[in-house]
Amino acid sequence: MILVPEGYDQYRENIPRGIIELVEYPSVTVGNSRKTMVYTPPGFSTADTYNVLYLLHGIGGDETEWYTYAAPQIILDNLYDDNKLEPMIVVFPNGRSMANDRAEGDLFDAQKIQAFERFELDLINDLIPFVESNYPAQTRRENRAIAGLSMGGGQSLNIGLGNLDQFAWIGAFSAAPNTRAPGLLVPKPAETSRLVKKLWLSCGDQDNLKHISNTVHTYLTQQSVPHSWHEENGGHDWPVWKRGLYQFSQLLFKV
Repeated sequence: MILVPEGYDQYRENIPRGIIELVEYPSVTVGNSRKTMVYTPPGFSTADTYNVLYLLHGIGGDETEWYTYAAPQIILDNLYDDNKLEPMIVVFPNGRSMANDRAEGDLFDAQKIQAFERFELDLINDLIPFVESNYPAQTRRENRAIAGLSMGGGQSLNIGLGNLDQFAWIGAFSAAPNTRAPGLLVPKPAETSRLVKKLWLSCGDQDNLKHISNTVHTYLTQQSVPHSWHEENGGHDWPVWKRGLYQFSQLLFKV
C-alpha cells in the first residue's frame, strides 16, 4: 500500500508547476460545445507525447469540481517534484452529457441520470478524439486511464471495464450505486485479467455506500481478477478521494 505523507496536498514553494486550464470541445453526442479542464504537467512540451488520465467528478459536481475542492494540480505537482509520476495529461470532463450540464436543480432527475450514462458516448466519440487531436497524447489503450469519485467512480468502472479496447488503467474512489452489477462489469474475468494493467478500488470505512465497492471487490476476488482494494479512514468525502488520486496516480503507466 502506498502511504500518504503529511503535506502531500500542500502548496510547495519553488518547484516546477503544471498548468490547469478550462477548454471547450465540440460534442456531436450532446449537440453543442462542452467544457473540460485539462492539466498539463511540469515541463510539458509538444515535442513529447503523453499518457492521459480522465478523472471524473461526482453527481453534484461538474468539470471544475476536482479543481475547486481538491486542488489536484498541487497534489500532482508535488508528486512530479518527488519523481513519483509518469508524465501524463489529466482531463477533468463534465460527466453529465446534456445541453444544460450544470449541477443544479434535482440532481437525481431521470434525464440527468441518463446524461451520466450518455457520457460514455461523449467521452469515446468526442472528448478523447479532441484531446488526441489538440494535445500530444499517446493513443494506445495502454496509455489511457480513467478514474473518478462517487458517481464518477461508477462511471469509470462501467466505461473502463466496458471498453477495454480504450482503457488499460481503471480506478474508482467510493463508487456510487450507478455502478453496474459485478457480473455485468466483468462478464469475462480471464479476459479482464489479461487486459487490465491496474484496477483500483478504494472507499472510506465509514462510507454509507461502501457496500457497492465491497460487492465489486468480493466478486473480483472470487473470480481471481487482480485488483487493488483499499479501505481508507473516512466517509464519502474529499480526504478519501484526494488520497485515492495520490495513490492511484503513482501506479499509472508503469511498465
